[in-house]
Amino acid sequence: MVKARGCDKCNEITGASTLDLLSQDLAKQVRTAYDRIEDRGMATCLFGAGGTCCRNCNMGPCQIIDGVESMIGVCGATADTVAARNFCRFIAGGTAAHVDHAREMVRGLIATAKGETPHEIKDEDKLHKMARIFDIEIEGRDKNEIALELGEKALAEFGQQDGTLTMVKRAPKKQQEIWDREGVTPRGIDREVVEMMHRTHMGVDQDYRNLLKQGARTALADGWGASMLSTELTDIMFGTPVPKRAIVDLGVLKEDMVNVTVHGHEPLLAEALCLAAEDEEILALAKKAGAKGINLAGVCCTGNEILMRRGVPVAGSFIQQEMVLATGAV
Repeated sequence: MVKARGCDKCNEITGASTLDLLSQDLAKQVRTAYDRIEDRGMATCLFGAGGTCCRNCNMGPCQIIDGVESMIGVCGATADTVAARNFCRFIAGGTAAHVDHAREMVRGLIATAKGETPHEIKDEDKLHKMARIFDIEIEGRDKNEIALELGEKALAEFGQQDGTLTMVKRAPKKQQEIWDREGVTPRGIDREVVEMMHRTHMGVDQDYRNLLKQGARTALADGWGASMLSTELTDIMFGTPVPKRAIVDLGVLKEDMVNVTVHGHEPLLAEALCLAAEDEEILALAKKAGAKGINLAGVCCTGNEILMRRGVPVAGSFIQQEMVLATGAV
């Protein structure tokens, strides 16, 4: 059994196909995440693991020990401050990833509405629901006209500096009141990420309570701003998912077909690949090369997107990505 350090239940490879592949000569030439952990040959830094190592300026790194006066930061930051800064920067980084993902979905909707992509509006009911949320007139207008205005209004929320994000109004009224009372209702999508990075920089905010409050506001800009917006627009363009029965694991890769795996965090590209895999000209090229056709398989997040919408099989998660390559079939 291959293991990594830490919780045995969380750090074991238990999949039969993956274990079988690991025993093959080709796979032995591929370094996995588990191999890289073992190759390091050193224990994790306790300050780093505990969140009390600060690298936010060039006077550090500062390793902080709670309650020891001589072991606070050069800037005076305590363990509470440093732990809050580090955690909040994790929030900012994760939010930024989702924000950029959502931005591309909004731009994709605008381009689709203008006829500049191979995609089309598939869920008009959800388009109309979203249009009503954004106070967009739908009577007597075609779907592309509505989608264009929706995309333009949604895009404006990324750079919005004041006010409240439109999607926040979908939260229960009582919840909105709590967010307003605590001062964590997001004002704009990009603004909260920028302010979070600003507050956690040297010489700005040393109060862990203020930092965590902005962390909450940044997280809400993600969940009730970027991520929710992205989810709804993806459904509008590619269809709202329904339960599907599908096959998963490494065995979905075919020996007699051209295997193409969809990996990453970009539904627009994944859908384009699905269309390309059905293109007669491309299929003819695959058959000319001796393959029976093109076999599309998913890996990780975007793999799940095309699984739930198109029933495309999933070869594995991101922790198996090297194993997918080790098959030699991709």
